[in-house]
Amino acid sequence: MSTTSDNALEATPAGEEPELKRVLGPKLLLLFIVGDILGAGVYAVTGTMAGTVGGIVWLPFLLAFVVATLTAFSYLELVTQYPQAAGAALYTHKAFGIHFVTFLVAFAVVCSGITSASTSANVLAQNFFGGLEVNGWMDVPDRGVITAVALGFMLLLAVINLRGVGESVKFNVILTAVEVLALCVVIGVGFFVMAQGTGNVQEIFVFTDYQDKGLFLAVTAATSIAFFAMVGFEDSVNMVEETRNPERIFPRTMLTGLGIAVILYMLVAVSVVSVLTPAELGEIREAEGAALLEVVHKGSPDFPIDKIFPFLAVFAVANTALINMLMASRLIYGMARQHVLPRSLGRVLPGRRSPWAGIAFSTVLAMGLIWYVSIDPSSNIVANLSGTTAFLLLCVFTLVNVACVVLRRKRDPHRKVFFTSPGQLPLVAAVLCAFLAGPWVGRNPVQYQVAGGLMAIGVVLWFITWLITRKTNTRGGEPARAQANQPPEE
Repeated sequence: MSTTSDNALEATPAGEEPELKRVLGPKLLLLFIVGDILGAGVYAVTGTMAGTVGGIVWLPFLLAFVVATLTAFSYLELVTQYPQAAGAALYTHKAFGIHFVTFLVAFAVVCSGITSASTSANVLAQNFFGGLEVNGWMDVPDRGVITAVALGFMLLLAVINLRGVGESVKFNVILTAVEVLALCVVIGVGFFVMAQGTGNVQEIFVFTDYQDKGLFLAVTAATSIAFFAMVGFEDSVNMVEETRNPERIFPRTMLTGLGIAVILYMLVAVSVVSVLTPAELGEIREAEGAALLEVVHKGSPDFPIDKIFPFLAVFAVANTALINMLMASRLIYGMARQHVLPRSLGRVLPGRRSPWAGIAFSTVLAMGLIWYVSIDPSSNIVANLSGTTAFLLLCVFTLVNVACVVLRRKRDPHRKVFFTSPGQLPLVAAVLCAFLAGPWVGRNPVQYQVAGGLMAIGVVLWFITWLITRKTNTRGGEPARAQANQPPEE
């Protein structure tokens, strides 16, 4: 997730700064994309989806994949046309040229990273205590303790972030392997149960209306939820300046990564339905982020794998949270440095040279979110946070798809085109994203409240900055530079 500066929306003039090193080939880029899509998403939403549609829980994953792929087509058309590490903010700026709109897109991406990390923190806490319970070390504590651990984890991320974390592609390969291994455990358990003849295979095509929504609304609601598990592919466009021959390898690699992710997700969904009874599927939404742990525990009673699985899940989810918070803090830093947010948010820690103000700001917002959604004891914390993330990104994706249509009309006819989304698919994708973001999908009102509150904070900060820069005659009101790939030295 990245953002951009008005000046940096154009290519960096020769001689000003060295270019980023192009180290990513198709294989490493594929691992980056797959690792970014996998992670906290499937752990966070599978239980909620199963408690909405029952045995056809695989269908919302498939539909979310279709919408994500249509949007990916637009991203691919734009990233091959503008191979700069700036993402959604770059495309909206190119299309509309309105600073405030570009800021809203950029800050929405920042907020989606914070809400995603908050989701991951809760999923991590639930799986951690689930692992302790499965191993007989302690009982699962009450909700307050789980929330406290999630808050403590956010503080730990802030400390790690302040110290400076060197992210490398090789490390991402290891993390991706762990994420895939954990999901393969769930899939293996499900197919083992089916091979034993004790699974509920007949339920795979059975819709159960647990919430009395009707087939269309229930599947639509579950698809909106499932979209949280498909996001991440858009982050890869911010690696474009570190990719060899991006115009040629990006289209095939991104679509392959999406395909791998949806296959794994659908196999996980089939495994969940095979292991759990219809009654258990209706209750699994209460497990929130620990739903897959329950599947492994029930499906492998004679194997110790259920004692290891929750800690694999913790590792994968922790990686997702760390990446999101690293990105959010760097985006805030970049926006402050470009006079879009108060300059104080761009302060850097001496010695470590990490953006401590951006880290503090994003951490406080994340902890505030966790506390806010946990006030209501009957609410589903993970569902509300993941739903907020999906809503913010669906809004961003709607604008990106519209930008694709606009920029296609502005395209230089003499410029070589490497990829074009077929026909009117960008417009179709825009309509579908806007539809999934609407209240008719049954989204909890608290998700709109959280998203609106976060964006309101950003608008207030932007307005304060605009007033200050106007009075001091300094450059202001410009979208922030894409500095997610160029953070302060650490």
